[in-house]
This record gives sequence, structure tokens and C-alpha cells, in this order.
Amino acid sequence: KLMNYHQKLLLKKRGMIESINDILKTVCNIEHTRHRSPINALLNTFAGICAYTFLDRLPTIFK
Repeated sequence: KLMNYHQKLLLKKRGMIESINDILKTVCNIEHTRHRSPINALLNTFAGICAYTFLDRLPTIFK
């Protein structure tokens, strides 16, 4: 089955998405754990994303 144009664009950006997910999981300590409440899960994710914005070296699309 052939891919359409939108799927090709997303496939090209998959490496960037995977590297950002890896940074969020390892450096910013976002883990998929069992939270006791949905608020704690959202707070953990939000804190990790805030920590990600303060990193010195972020992956870029443009080189």
C-alpha cells in the first residue's frame, strides 16, 4: 500500500520525535508509572516538560 504525502512527512520526523521522547524519559525523569491520581500523572508530565525547556542542548530540525 502506498503512503500519502502526509504519512511521508511524519515518517521523516519520526527520528526527531523518538529522540525527544528518549530525552524526556531519561533526563527529565518522565516515567510510565502507576500514579494514584490523574492529577499526579499530569503534574509529573508537566514538570518533565518544564525541565526539558531548560536544557542547554535541544535537538533541532534545522541544521
